[in-house]
Amino acid sequence: MAGKAKNPFPIRYVLTSDFDYHLPPELIASEPLPNRAASRMLVVHRDSGTLEHRLFAELPEFVRAGDLFVMNNTRVVPARYFSNDGNREVLRLEPLTATRWRCMVKPGKKFRLGHTVQIGDATGTVEEILENGERILQWDREVDEAAHGHLALPHYMGRDDQPADRERYQTVFAQTAGAIAAPTAGLHFTPEMVQKLPHAFVTLHVGVGTFQPVKAEKISEHIMHSERYEVGAETAAAIQQAKRVIAVGTTAMRTLETVARDHAGSIVPQSGSTDIFIYPGYQFRAVGAMLTNFHLPKSTLIMLVSAFAGKELILRAYEEAIRERYRFFSYGDCMLIL
Repeated sequence: MAGKAKNPFPIRYVLTSDFDYHLPPELIASEPLPNRAASRMLVVHRDSGTLEHRLFAELPEFVRAGDLFVMNNTRVVPARYFSNDGNREVLRLEPLTATRWRCMVKPGKKFRLGHTVQIGDATGTVEEILENGERILQWDREVDEAAHGHLALPHYMGRDDQPADRERYQTVFAQTAGAIAAPTAGLHFTPEMVQKLPHAFVTLHVGVGTFQPVKAEKISEHIMHSERYEVGAETAAAIQQAKRVIAVGTTAMRTLETVARDHAGSIVPQSGSTDIFIYPGYQFRAVGAMLTNFHLPKSTLIMLVSAFAGKELILRAYEEAIRERYRFFSYGDCMLIL
């Protein structure tokens, strides 16, 4: 049965500042642990409000009969490119075709309408400038992704991607290419752990918007980014048979709740784009527990987990994690919310 959101305050008073917290910079994990499954796991019990310090390797101890873990099998693609002269940067947000991209660029003054940029032996021309500043680039040939593409690691890591990130900033069950950022709750799993647990897969291609802070004072005024997703027939059938669905990450949560919202609480095969924004007051329809990493202050992700467990409990859990020196964000430790 899906968990019920706790709403400790009226929707109209939900402010972005309510989801702020101070994180010592040294707790940001800029490098992964050598062993994926060696992460710590803070277990949050919603019914009692208690917190429990465990290890991710102990996750199977919390599995009940009829549980189903739903994981996001998107694969991160090298979406960051630099011009041959090193003075310009292109972040491919969406390949409209193999040679036509929707992008973020910098510096913008070097990507005016009609301007060109060269990456390898491919020349791109700025065909259109969108209202939000994004560009449409038309290439005269396909850009060599293997030779010139880089992973767009989150800015808070404070470093460029390294060869080891090609494997480590990817879940062991990554399959369908299309994400810019990794579904980070899935990074803890080893193949052995996946085999131990009843599981099914959805796909949601994580975009750059997932890590961006909310700038609106009232979160109800925030414009949510959109991401492509798919729920297949096999996964939908497995969910219908499950007694409790455990979402592995906020991306799996958003995918399932999108479908459940569209079908009166049922999960059916469906694909499309979702801009669902889950914050306190939301009534969950599909998910009964979740595994998640620790999220940025004022982000839509900390708002989502606050909707699921209650803002006060989540902020108390974060305070505890900081006090106990947990590792935060993409390469950091995790939280199991029951």
